[in-house]
Amino acid sequence: MGKPCPSVKLNNGQDFPVLGLGTWKSKPGEVEQAVKDAIDVGYRHIDGAFFYENEPEVGKGVKAKIAEGVIKREDIFITSKLWNTFHRPDLVVDACKKSLKNFGVDYLDLYLIHWPMGYEEEGELFPLNPDGSVRYSEVDYVETWKELEKCVQLGLVKSIGVSNFNSEQIERILKICKIKPVVNQVECHPYLNQKKLLDFCKARDILITAYSPLGSPDRPWAKPGDPNLLEDPKVKAIAQKYKKSPAQIILRYLIQHGTVPIPKSVNKKRLAENIEIFDFELSPADIAVIDTFDCNGRLIPQLDGKLHKYYPFNIEF
Repeated sequence: MGKPCPSVKLNNGQDFPVLGLGTWKSKPGEVEQAVKDAIDVGYRHIDGAFFYENEPEVGKGVKAKIAEGVIKREDIFITSKLWNTFHRPDLVVDACKKSLKNFGVDYLDLYLIHWPMGYEEEGELFPLNPDGSVRYSEVDYVETWKELEKCVQLGLVKSIGVSNFNSEQIERILKICKIKPVVNQVECHPYLNQKKLLDFCKARDILITAYSPLGSPDRPWAKPGDPNLLEDPKVKAIAQKYKKSPAQIILRYLIQHGTVPIPKSVNKKRLAENIEIFDFELSPADIAVIDTFDCNGRLIPQLDGKLHKYYPFNIEF
């Protein structure tokens, strides 16, 4: 049994474990076991989403460990996300309830707006035009946010936040919100270290959750010859120095960088390895080396939403 990882405080006082298990691309049939293995080695933070289409299996893994007495519900931090086809205000609360039912829990610890742009409601997850482009919804995410606040008031979720929002979009939420976002979950790794967005969010007491922290080498559109963080000679040299793996070096860097990384794995050995990062610290010199990797190297551009008026990546940060 692993030692549970440390936590940081969200702006509402809730404890947020500083390393989580990502479940994007984890297939039904393997993710339930991955969740069980992760809890056994010390993970207490599971990051999910309706869009991943594996919430029921994730929930089964959590419930199995509660039934075994390994954890209680309050020991585990569960995140889900509102998908783009549910932005219309009348759909938000029911979408949240659907995720609760999927997970088999009475409340979520954190619920995020997955992307700022909405897609046409009440159909497929990717509603397509005849030419293959996505049909958009014009709903303003500010109106969606007000319904997330309702989810808190109804006791369905403890905390709310956003994902893939740029600085201007966060400012718009902060101007109208009654409940402040606790988190902005964004792609973050040494090729895209999000320093400006991180500083912006930190100044407003909003934490950054780092998805694809290892550069998502298994992303479906990766091409041969694309840079691979885990194979970078500089990362390997630092790993050798600390007697750690390249993945452990990158995750440690991201934690010292001030983010909460959520690496995805279904491999028990790697799950255990990824959490064994609290017994060392990178030196300022080694952090400075990894800082030089940043090249605005976005690997998850969500190009389906590129023509939407709320597409987040058209401004600097």
